[in-house]
Amino acid sequence: MAARLMDVYERFYAVYGPQDWWPGDGPFEVIVGAILTQSAAWTNVEMALGKMKGAGCWSLDSVHKIPEEELAELVRSSGYFNAKARKLKAFAAHVADNYQGDLDVFLAKPLELLREELLSIYGIGEETADDIMVYAANQPSFVIDTYTRRIMDRIGMAPDSPNPQYADYQAIFHNNLPQEPQLYNEFHALWDRHAKEACAKTPVCEGCCLLDICPMGQGLISDS
Repeated sequence: MAARLMDVYERFYAVYGPQDWWPGDGPFEVIVGAILTQSAAWTNVEMALGKMKGAGCWSLDSVHKIPEEELAELVRSSGYFNAKARKLKAFAAHVADNYQGDLDVFLAKPLELLREELLSIYGIGEETADDIMVYAANQPSFVIDTYTRRIMDRIGMAPDSPNPQYADYQAIFHNNLPQEPQLYNEFHALWDRHAKEACAKTPVCEGCCLLDICPMGQGLISDS
């Protein structure tokens, strides 16, 4: 499986190159983006981030202090804005109450402890927690999303389980790849890029860089 994963990575990288996800953004922006992007297109998240910046609500302290209703208006474009404002406030309150507002101290916790603590915060599930782990804390916890699952299922790399869960998909990466945050960062971004470029809900299989290892794609091509 390790060789198969690296083969997929190398194919993606050859086609799409480096994705540079969140390259110059600080941990605060990454965390806010990870929460706002839940069930939202990134273009709408960018609008919300711009509103927050424009209003001067651009630190954990300002998120902690701003009234929830005002924050909800700032992030309206990201959808589910009332719930997302509540989630942002919950995260800011957690760091303020437990780490005197020092985000760096919080993110420096050991991997397993940090992930467990993230999951204990209102509104942070596994995917969002792992986004924060990889892109804000620079820790190796592979992000699994709808795109990754879709492609893995189609190319025959899904977990050998009748009802695979998030952890089952993640274990494939953790058990077969080096524990390198930059590799996890880039590989996750490449899965998403390929899902958007070729392996959408209705895939474009002609010319796909994975076609020769994709039973589904080969079947669709032969039937067309």
